[in-house]
Amino acid sequence: MLEARFSGIAGKSIAGVPAELGTITETGLLLDSFKHEIPDYLVADWLVKVHLPDFSLIGTTTSPVNALGEPLVGASTSQLTRFDFKETVVDEVRMNWQAGIQPGDRVLVVPVNGGKEFIILCRVVEANG
Repeated sequence: MLEARFSGIAGKSIAGVPAELGTITETGLLLDSFKHEIPDYLVADWLVKVHLPDFSLIGTTTSPVNALGEPLVGASTSQLTRFDFKETVVDEVRMNWQAGIQPGDRVLVVPVNGGKEFIILCRVVEANG
């Protein structure tokens, strides 16, 4: 009985969130349900904890290099080398949605403040695309 009540409460609270789809244009955001372009919108800013499993990469090393990683005169490059990384967790990794959104991208949008502002939560893609 308790589970049924919580399920009903959760369903009602989610039903009140009017998320919708839109498309990024060259100069703004065009919602599927609104024919006018929205020039000013907000983009969600996420800090996440990234869990990386054990993994390996193959590459080379070059040395010596300067502080920018550019090879110095006389630098040499190693043969192909395998780099093994242990499982790790990195806290507070910023996911910059705005840098990855391009004109033509489909996005999930939530209107807030009575429809005066719009927040892009994420980019959406076809399941097979």
